[in-house]
Amino acid sequence: MHQKTVGNATVHYRTEGQGPGLLLVHGTGATGETNYGHLLKHFTEHHTVIAPDYAGSGDTVDDGADLALDQLVDQVLGACDDVTDEPVDIVGFSLGAVIAAAAAARHPERVRRLVLVAGWARNDDLRKRLGFQLWRRLADVDPELYSHYISLLLFTPGFLADLDEETFTSSVGGIEVSEGTLRQIELGLDVDIRDLLPRVTAPTLVVGCRHDQLVPVQHSRELHEAIADSTYLEIESGHLAPAEAPDELVDAIQKFLS
Repeated sequence: MHQKTVGNATVHYRTEGQGPGLLLVHGTGATGETNYGHLLKHFTEHHTVIAPDYAGSGDTVDDGADLALDQLVDQVLGACDDVTDEPVDIVGFSLGAVIAAAAAARHPERVRRLVLVAGWARNDDLRKRLGFQLWRRLADVDPELYSHYISLLLFTPGFLADLDEETFTSSVGGIEVSEGTLRQIELGLDVDIRDLLPRVTAPTLVVGCRHDQLVPVQHSRELHEAIADSTYLEIESGHLAPAEAPDELVDAIQKFLS
């Protein structure tokens, strides 16, 4: 792991491979490793992969204050600056897609191509808000309920039903409550990037997860509609596509980047 000071944060990131830069931005409560570690082998032959942990995740340390979108944009691009001064391709998942889209809008000179997976632009969808609010409040009630609830929203019923109890407990069911994750959930409840999307000029692929119960797929469709000349596809997956549909997701990203 490497580290870079960005503002008031010490950002930890992993870099591996060779070729043009590929920035991977993780989702809420995850790290670059947990969302993308098992996928890196598919990209490192042709890309220099950069996988940072933004504030609230992994070993990255900051002042513990409420998170702001611009702050996280600066952190993930700061990690890139440590590795390359050339424009990079960015893949963002969930909250990472929101961060990636904001980065492309605010710093178009830094972004070559953009992939947004299971992202969103607005925070006024009552269905989504209720889900995020309950997710946040369960952390104060019971860590096990918190873990089980988010697991129900992350995966399709069939995928979750086929997990044996040991696998579930050791991985999905082992999701822990952390102060950093709670800060990220709260940002997810507040963030709205609709005004930024018309400023995205990089070629963009939007990937929707057809059976997403955390961020309904309509939000991905709205991202596509708001980003000029973007490409759109849907995959058969719940929200956590990197775990549930890794082959389909990798195939979509590779075809777009090549």
